[in-house]
Amino acid sequence: MSKLANYIKGSVEEMKKVTWPTKKETQNYTYLVIGISLVVAAFLGALDYIFSLVLEMLLK
Repeated sequence: MSKLANYIKGSVEEMKKVTWPTKKETQNYTYLVIGISLVVAAFLGALDYIFSLVLEMLLK
């Protein structure tokens, strides 16, 4: 039981050292992730469309 108590005590001490992002930073990072995800999705969708057209031309 001593190991568990030491683990919890150490975890609490480490959490006190954490610097959490502000609300504005979190909002900005969220927008950044959504934006990058949309760009990557559009890029992969365009590649898929192009490769589908090329494959269709080759098989005809």
